[in-house]
Amino acid sequence: MAVNLLLGLQWGDEGKGKIVDVLTKDYDIIARFQGGPNAGHTLEFDGIKHVLHTIPSGIFHDKAINLVGNGVVIDPVIFRKELENLDKFSIDYKTKLLISRKAHLILPTHRILDAASEASKGKAKIGSTLKGIGPTYMDKTGRNGIRVGDLELKDFKDRYRNLADKHEAMIDFYDSKIEYDLEELEQEFFAALEVLKSLTFIDSEEYLHAAQREGKTILAEGAQGSLLDIDFGTYPFVTSSNTTAAGACTGLGIAPNKIKDVFGIFKAYTTRVGSGPFPTELFDEDGERMARVGNEFGATTGRPRRCGWLDLIALKYAVQVNGVTQLMMMKGDVLSGFKSLKICTAYQYKGKTITHLPYNIEPENITPVYTEVPGWAADLTKMTSKDQFPKELIAYIEFLEKELETPISIVSVGPDRKQTIYR
Repeated sequence: MAVNLLLGLQWGDEGKGKIVDVLTKDYDIIARFQGGPNAGHTLEFDGIKHVLHTIPSGIFHDKAINLVGNGVVIDPVIFRKELENLDKFSIDYKTKLLISRKAHLILPTHRILDAASEASKGKAKIGSTLKGIGPTYMDKTGRNGIRVGDLELKDFKDRYRNLADKHEAMIDFYDSKIEYDLEELEQEFFAALEVLKSLTFIDSEEYLHAAQREGKTILAEGAQGSLLDIDFGTYPFVTSSNTTAAGACTGLGIAPNKIKDVFGIFKAYTTRVGSGPFPTELFDEDGERMARVGNEFGATTGRPRRCGWLDLIALKYAVQVNGVTQLMMMKGDVLSGFKSLKICTAYQYKGKTITHLPYNIEPENITPVYTEVPGWAADLTKMTSKDQFPKELIAYIEFLEKELETPISIVSVGPDRKQTIYR
C-alpha cells in the first residue's frame, strides 16, 4: 500500500494538525517524520483546543496508530507534559503511540546550548524557538547524538554524561552569561525518561515496511513548513530538518516510489514567526486585521506572527519542490470583509521581473508585484458546502488552482474539525 504525505507549504503554522485530524479516519497509521517540540499542531473539536508538539495529530482517534519516526527529535520533558494533557481525555496512548528507536533525544544541555548560541548572535539572531532542536540535529549529523534506543543499553548514563560534559564546555565557550541549574534540569529529565520508557519502542522502518505489505493505510505528517527546510528554505532563517517531501523518506525509512499523494497545506494569506525575509509582509491595518481575526500567535512560542498577502511565487516553488498532488487552503474565513485582495504573482528582482523564487529574497533585492482581485463579505464560518461559497471566493480558488496547476481539494472555514469543506 502506498503512503500519502501531508506537509506545510509556507513558513509553518498552516493548519496541518487540523487537517491530519480530519483525515485520520481514512488511515491506519499516522507517522510524524521530522522536527520536534518546536512544532505546534493545533486541533479543535467539541469546543476544546488541543496543541500537540511531538505526538502525531491522529492521537485523538480511537483506531489509528501514531508513530514518532526516526527523523523526529524528542524532548522527554515536553513529551511527558503532552502525555499528561492526553490523560485528561482518557486517551489510550500506551497502545496507540509508538516511538522509533532511531529518534534522537534532546538533552537539557541542548536547550542551554540553543539559548547561548542565540544570545551570542545579538541582532543577527535567527528566531530560534530555544527548544534545543538545532544543537540536537547538530549532534545527530556530528555522530554524537543519543537516540531513544540507547535507553535500552546498560551504558546509557555514561553516554549521557559524556555528551552533557561536552556540551557544558561548549556553553562556556559562548560566554553568554546564561545562568542554569543543570542538576535541577537533570532531575526533571531523568524522571521524564522513565515515562518515555513506559511506551513502546520499535524499529520503525521495519514496522512501516510490514504495514505496507499488509495493505495498511499510512499518512506521513510533517512539521513546520517547506520554506523552513534546511536545504530549500530561506536559509539561515530555517529549521534544522528537511520539512519537504524528501524528509518523509529519510525521516521514516520510506522509499520515494512508495509515496502516492502529497497533500500541501497553505493559508489563504501568508504568515511567518521569528526572523527572516518576508516579501509580502504588511505593516498596515490590513496586516493587523489578519493577525487579529486569524488569532496569529505561535502555538509553541506564543509569539505574534507576521502577516502578509499570499505569496504565489513562494507557494508555487513549494508545490514544485514537494511534487504536491492536492492542495488544501486554510483560513479563507480570515479574509472575509476585505474589499479587495492582493496576490503576489511576480517579483521585481535586481531590475528584472521574475516569477521564480531566487537565491536571496531579502527586502533590498525583492519588491513584490501584485495582482488585485475582488474580496468577499460573506461569513464563511457557518458554511457547510462549497455551494454556499460566494462567487469571489470561488474565483480566488480557481485563480490559485490555475496558477499552481494543482487542485484545491479542501477549504477550511474555521478552526473546528467540522469547519472543513471538500471540493
